[in-house]
Amino acid sequence: MRSLVALALAAGIAVEAIVGCASSRPTGIIVFAAASLKSTFTELGRQFEKDHPGTKVTFNFAGSSDLATQLDQGAPADVFAAADTANMAKAVAAGVVSGDPIDFATNTLTIVTPPGNPLNIASFNDLAKPGIQVVVCAPQVPCGSATEEVENHTGVTLSPVSEESAVTDVLGKITTGQADAGLVYVTDAAGAGDKVTAIPFPESRGAVNTYPIAILAESVNPADAEDFIDLLLGPRGQSVLATAGFAAP
Repeated sequence: MRSLVALALAAGIAVEAIVGCASSRPTGIIVFAAASLKSTFTELGRQFEKDHPGTKVTFNFAGSSDLATQLDQGAPADVFAAADTANMAKAVAAGVVSGDPIDFATNTLTIVTPPGNPLNIASFNDLAKPGIQVVVCAPQVPCGSATEEVENHTGVTLSPVSEESAVTDVLGKITTGQADAGLVYVTDAAGAGDKVTAIPFPESRGAVNTYPIAILAESVNPADAEDFIDLLLGPRGQSVLATAGFAAP
C-alpha cells in the first residue's frame, strides 16, 4: 500500500481516492486523460458510473507529456487518453500500453483574449507584435507542439511571456487577466464561454491534433476499461465530444 500511495502522489492523484480504490479496484478504473478532456470525460465518467452501479471512475487530468511520464514511472492506471499521437507513442514505446491505441477525436487551436478583445487582436501575426503578452503551452505539450507547427508554417515567431504545462493553465492566465492573448484548443475556448473572446485563425487547420486512447498493460480492471472506451467511441460519447467542439478523427 505504501508504494501505491507514493505512486499516487507522483501522479498527482488524491491519495484518498487511490487508497479507496486499492481494496476494491475490480469495481473501479483510473483514467489518465489530457487536460483538454476534463469537461467531456467528467461527464462521461458520470454516465459510466450510472451505467455500472458500484463502479467508480477516478480521473487524473494533466498535460499529456506529464501523464506519459507518470505512466512510464509506474503510476497505476487503467486507461490513457492523450491529446496527440506523439505522447501516446511514447507510452507505447515504454511498454505501458496494451493493444493498439484508437483515435477518437481531433482538436485545433484558437486565439483567446480577455472578454471584448481589448487589444483588437485579429490574426496569428498580431500575436508577435511588440507589447502583446502571449501565453502558450510548453513545446512538449500537444497544444505547444501545435503552436510550433503554426509558427513554422507561417514564419511567425512568438515571444511568449509564459509557457504552461497544460492547455487549461494557458486558459487560466487569460481568464484571470494575466496575459493579453493565449493559444488554446477551440474546445477550451467554448467551455470558457463569455470569460474569453475567441479569435479563429485559418492557419490552425495546418496543426490538427488527433486524440488516441488505450487500455494500459497493468490495468487491474481491463473489462471496465474497455467498457469506458466503448462508451467514448459510441453514440453518447461522440455526441458529448461533438457538443464540446471536438471533431471526428
